[in-house]
Amino acid sequence: MAEFFADYGVLVLALVACGLFSGLVAGLFGIGGGAVIVPVLFFLFSGLGFDQTAQHVAVATSLATIILTSARSVMAHHQRGAVDWTIIKTWSPWIVLGAVLGMAVASRISGTSLTLLFGVVAFLLAAQLYFGRPGWRLAEEMPGGVVRAGLGSGIGGLSALMGIGGGTFGVSLMTVCGRSMHTAVATGAGFGVAIGFPAALAAIPAGWDVAARPPFSLGYVNVPAFVLISVCTVLMAPVGAKLAHALDAVLLKKLFAVLLIIVAVRMIWSVIGG
Repeated sequence: MAEFFADYGVLVLALVACGLFSGLVAGLFGIGGGAVIVPVLFFLFSGLGFDQTAQHVAVATSLATIILTSARSVMAHHQRGAVDWTIIKTWSPWIVLGAVLGMAVASRISGTSLTLLFGVVAFLLAAQLYFGRPGWRLAEEMPGGVVRAGLGSGIGGLSALMGIGGGTFGVSLMTVCGRSMHTAVATGAGFGVAIGFPAALAAIPAGWDVAARPPFSLGYVNVPAFVLISVCTVLMAPVGAKLAHALDAVLLKKLFAVLLIIVAVRMIWSVIGG
């Protein structure tokens, strides 16, 4: 046991800290915690020498942890009456389809491309959230029909590629379609289950025969990271949800944007600055 902690103690502590913080973020912003988990796991696994597969494993493991985190977060928001279940029910089938397709694409592109995609898309979303006018609207209601199918599949696909919960894109979409920030955050938390479950399952066979993966990985899903982070995020998600309802909606939006900008810049720099 002493030898195990000597070899992996720092990694275990880092995963626990990552889980606690990502759980807080998940409940606070409705984003499933992936915006924190992916970069943390990427840098941890890269530091351990698994550079070739670090981003793929980070994305897949993050998606697996999002399942429990999002479920816990959305139920905490539901207790406060903030979740729009109609949106979750009507958008989930298309989000699931997009998540499966997104993971299929992720398994076929390089880790560098995945990292750069994460950073660029996160930065664009953050800029829209931070600089967008509070009253700006594209529509007063969420779209339906073909538009919903396309946007839902896009949310699922991009989220799977980035290893994040659908709230990252869903919150932005809902706020420009007439939903309040609090409702958008609460409902967006529910998108994570529809993304994480099918995408994580698809990541197991996709990475099964890939060499140079971190130890104790099922395909691209790292089991120790999944377990430690999941336990911690489930504990902290209700705390974040409670804090979200105590904050001003405009402040919440700004905090969400600042978090995304920090993560985006760090991920982009890891590619172009390395």
